[in-house]
Amino acid sequence: MFQQVDFSALELPAPARKLQHEVREFLRAEIAAQAFQPHLGHTVFNAEFTRRVAARGWIGMTWPKRYGGQERSYLERFVVTEEMLAVAAPCAAHWFGDRQTGPSLLRYGTEEQKQRFLPAIARGEYSFALGMSEPNSGSDLASVKTRAERVPNGWRVTGQKVWTSWAHRAHAFFVLCRTTPAAGDRHEGLSQLIVELDAPGVTIRPIRFLDGRHTFNEVFLDNVFVPDAGVVGAIGQGWKQVTSELALERSGPERYMTTFPLFTELMRRLGAGPDARALEMAGKLAARLWSLRRMSLAIAMTLDPGPDGAEGAPRAAVDLATEAALVKDMGTFFEREIIDAARLLFVVEPTPDATDTFERYLAETIVCSPVSTIRGGTTQVLRSVIARKLLGPLK
Repeated sequence: MFQQVDFSALELPAPARKLQHEVREFLRAEIAAQAFQPHLGHTVFNAEFTRRVAARGWIGMTWPKRYGGQERSYLERFVVTEEMLAVAAPCAAHWFGDRQTGPSLLRYGTEEQKQRFLPAIARGEYSFALGMSEPNSGSDLASVKTRAERVPNGWRVTGQKVWTSWAHRAHAFFVLCRTTPAAGDRHEGLSQLIVELDAPGVTIRPIRFLDGRHTFNEVFLDNVFVPDAGVVGAIGQGWKQVTSELALERSGPERYMTTFPLFTELMRRLGAGPDARALEMAGKLAARLWSLRRMSLAIAMTLDPGPDGAEGAPRAAVDLATEAALVKDMGTFFEREIIDAARLLFVVEPTPDATDTFERYLAETIVCSPVSTIRGGTTQVLRSVIARKLLGPLK
């Protein structure tokens, strides 16, 4: 059924365990120095923290050394990501560039683009956002209305993107847009362009959470000029490229560990002798977490570069779309289950400014919980992807 990925039990090899210890020691020192305060729901943008992570060689670690990478495995990158999520480290300044933009540039970018952007991302000096979602499109990404028209030496881009995380802090974003009119197949005629977020014609407006926090944005593109050097891959091949990126986004530990720090605080509060109901609930959550981690680890091992992919780029990312959708669908519901368990087992008044860590984490996750089943693809879309794999194409 899922023949490309072995979901059987996996163990971290010795080099990965050694790296795990190094990352944990680094994060303990950061927390002891009060370099950041953990916040759940969305990773925080902290450029100084990102530069310290970059100095350890933990950004772009799978990329070729000539582009600033370390030529390490996707499994090792998984270890770093997992440890960062376990303590809610503020990784937003490098999150998208490391996870999606960099691998996409390695596979589809020009040599000029690789030389310009990849070393800067790996040094923690250049941040990317993602320009996929649009108003009135829901999860129907092929319905994007942002368009790019050919002009001398480049393209003029007009449209609107929404839910663009950290666009107000990032330097640029990948924009999925239509470069030819939609015909019979809406997936045709889409392209990806690199748009600098301080370019003339770009307007960024905040979308605030109920607690006032600002992570999401609307981005308006009004006749923005993008030179030919800003085209990623081939014109008209944007759908294939963006699908490859989504497979990377959906399969990682961030799809089930966003609320993990709340889980650890819940276990601490339960103490050594929880009642039978609490013990059963904790056991179910731990078993689910272990299963999801195994699945995500298996995909990370499968993604390691091979002969069919660009050097340093993930192998067969598009072909793993179904497995990635499975992890994301199961993982986001698991995150919600942790919140439900915390609310059921303890009667507390969660507030964002609570001095009690459990109460603060619970407040933050409640506010952000609706996001988990939407970002990276809604539940309905993901289950359609999985069903097509299981049942085959509809006749």
